[in-house]
This record gives sequence, structure tokens and C-alpha cells, in this order.
Amino acid sequence: MTDKHARPRRRRRRILRITLLLVAVLVLGAAGAGWWTYSHLNGNIGSVDLDQAIGVDNRPPKVVANAQNVLVLGSDSRAGANGDLDHGDVSGARSDTAMLVHIPEGRARATAVSIPRDTLITRPECKDGNGKTLPSAKRVMFNSVYSLAGPACVVNTVEQMSGIRVDHFVEVDFAGFKGLVDALGGVTVTLDKPMTGAKGGLKLDAGTHRLNGTDSLKFVRTRYGYGDGSDLGRIGLQQQFMVAMLSEIKKQDALGNPARLYKLADAGTKSLTTDSDLSSLTALSDFARSMKGVDPETMETIMLPVAYDKVDRNRVVVAEPQAAGLWEALRNDRKVPASAKDSPAKG
Repeated sequence: MTDKHARPRRRRRRILRITLLLVAVLVLGAAGAGWWTYSHLNGNIGSVDLDQAIGVDNRPPKVVANAQNVLVLGSDSRAGANGDLDHGDVSGARSDTAMLVHIPEGRARATAVSIPRDTLITRPECKDGNGKTLPSAKRVMFNSVYSLAGPACVVNTVEQMSGIRVDHFVEVDFAGFKGLVDALGGVTVTLDKPMTGAKGGLKLDAGTHRLNGTDSLKFVRTRYGYGDGSDLGRIGLQQQFMVAMLSEIKKQDALGNPARLYKLADAGTKSLTTDSDLSSLTALSDFARSMKGVDPETMETIMLPVAYDKVDRNRVVVAEPQAAGLWEALRNDRKVPASAKDSPAKG
């Protein structure tokens, strides 16, 4: 891997760390709430029964009983509140970020494998949200699976690609942060260059700005109006915003203010969808406690080995045998060898 790949790896690690920190904030926030509050927040969390949606017989077996594999998805839905970003409701969504996080049996370390969104894969037969069966399809973009069939099909796709049983998934809808920002009274961000407002986006001068919930949505979705207009640039803005939001929570001692704490937890849980086994505050709290030995700062981050597609150079395909070596190591709870980390797609 060249040096230019180091920055995306650091960015993916920060996204994962921020996601885990957000879950931790929500879990801690729920701990001091009364029963009625607990019940209300519980009801906010969306869930999917993976065994029912995928079919028990269609899922790979668990190889190492006490290891955990968690699929973290970031949804770029533009439906509902997200429609503000594009001046109207747009149905559907894609998995903007997808990472399979492997936590070994000893819970002392973790490995996160990022799956590039433009990877051409074979989508297995899946059922969509209406129960309609979608036939298997070859050479489809990985990030299109979510929009066509939802998170359970993404889990099914990753399981078929890797042969690894996904124990849990956590989906974060970035639009859910709008409520968090408003509950905090705004979030302060600083830009080192102007945001031009291209394609109807947010327009800001270089310098420091206090953003409300609506503008925060536009900020994290901006692509063409800032930097080089790439997806990596947009991810950088999302990271900057979420770090600023967490800093605001700490600055205001929000966890020590019951009224504000409830507002934050209420807004935050609305942005989460999990598997049914993780869909309660109690389950989230128990899972967080079981992971307390894992330090996100020392987490190993790996991009799924890919190569440029021979037909369409704007797309990539899974590189073999590197990917097979990566999946085999994680499946058997072993350290990933260096030979399984090299990606032929460079530059």
C-alpha cells in the first residue's frame, strides 16, 4: 500500500471510533433514566431479525464461539429529514460506510475491514423490506445492495463474501444527528477554506461557525462545494462535524444534566437500527461492557483487498487470493497476515 492509502485508513478508524463513542454516549445516557424514559428510548431503536430475514440455513456457521463480528453501516438515506439536503424527498439509501469489525475471543484487540462502496460483487438472493424475493445478481455495486433490499441483505452479502457469521449489525443514519445538534443548541465548526454552496449546498466563509440541526445536515452531506469534491472529502467533513459534536457534549457536561441528557438520548436512539438481539438499551449496555477491553486507538484497520475492474476502471473487484486469506484469518480468530492486506488497486 502507498502512503496515499494511509489517510483513508485513518479516516475509517476515526469514523469507527466516533460511531462507538456515540453508542457509548447513548448507553451511558440511558443508565440514569426512569422506567418510563427507558421504555420510550427503547421504542426508538429500530431492529431487524437477521435469522428471519436471511434464513437460518443460509447463514455461515459460527467458527469461534466467543469471538464477535459486528457490521457497522452508515446510511446515506435522503428520505424524510434528509430530503432537506436535496430540496425534496428522495426515496432509498445506500450504505455510505461499511466496516466488518472482528473482536477476537479475548476481547483485547479488534480488526476493522472496510469494504469500498464501489466494489463489484455478487449479491445473493434476498428479500426486500416488503418480503419480495430479489434474485441473485452479479457485478452489482456493493453500496447498491442497501437501497435495493435493506440492511439484512447487506449482512447476507458480507456473509457470503467472507464466510464469516455476522453476530450483530449497527446502522447509523447520519440524519439522526440533526436532533442531537438541536438538543445541544448547536455545534461549532471551523473551516480553513470557504464552502461554496455548490449544487444547493451550504455556503460558509472560512472561519468559525455555529450550526443548527438543519445546517449540520447540509454540512455533513456537502461534497462538491468543498475541497476536491470527492467522497473522501465529504467523509472528512462528517468526521469533523461528529468530533465537534462530541466535544460540545463534553463541554456542556451534558451527561450531568438529566433534561439535556434525555433530549440527547431520545434524538440519538432514533438514528440507530440494529439486529434484534441488540435492539434494547439493556442489550446495548451489556454489549458495551463486554467490549470495554477493546481500545479503538489500537484497532487494526484494513481495506478489503481490491483490484481495478478490467471492464470498468471506475470500479473495483475483490482481489484474490488476498481477500480469501483475510477472511480465513478472521474466521478462525487469527492475526491477519501481511500478504492478506495488500491491495492491487493503487493510485
